[in-house]
Amino acid sequence: MRACLFLIGLALHFLVLPTASATSVLPLTLEQLSTRASLIIYAEVISNEVKKDDDSGHIATFTEFKIIDLIKGSAAETHTIKQIGGHHKATNTRLVIHGVPEFQTGNKYVVFLPEGSSLGFSSPLGLHQGSFSVTIINNEPVVISGSNLSIQPQTRASDIQLPLAVRADKPTQSRLADFINTVRAYNAP
Repeated sequence: MRACLFLIGLALHFLVLPTASATSVLPLTLEQLSTRASLIIYAEVISNEVKKDDDSGHIATFTEFKIIDLIKGSAAETHTIKQIGGHHKATNTRLVIHGVPEFQTGNKYVVFLPEGSSLGFSSPLGLHQGSFSVTIINNEPVVISGSNLSIQPQTRASDIQLPLAVRADKPTQSRLADFINTVRAYNAP
């Protein structure tokens, strides 16, 4: 009887648990991000606007960047990306897509972008993997990533072996100039 009650209780427990969801993407190296992106920018976010997208009918976030350094591709002085999801305050509607990065107005980023989709959506490559925050540490711009920037891929499609100067004590950080030069070298003919 106790075992039966335990199993019923356990089943009820799992029924009331909130559902969890996640977006899974394969890890990408800096070389893969660099060579697969059609546009790579170092830029500052100047605006974010969340609204219903006319093309898809979904809530979308339009982020406008002021380009500081055009690393790869072509773009005007500003570039706007459209990502699915966001919080539309006027209707109190929220569409959350796990893994889609959020960009904060006034912050600077290095962003690796693919060609836009047929509906104009263009999240960074590998979602959050293709977005690197830039901050100032000891009066020097530093790229910060959630992953270890010093990790090199196990198998390489090319003979290029570019070390990225990272801080030994913080392998998730690199000097901005070193980071950009490494990305440019991956795209050199």
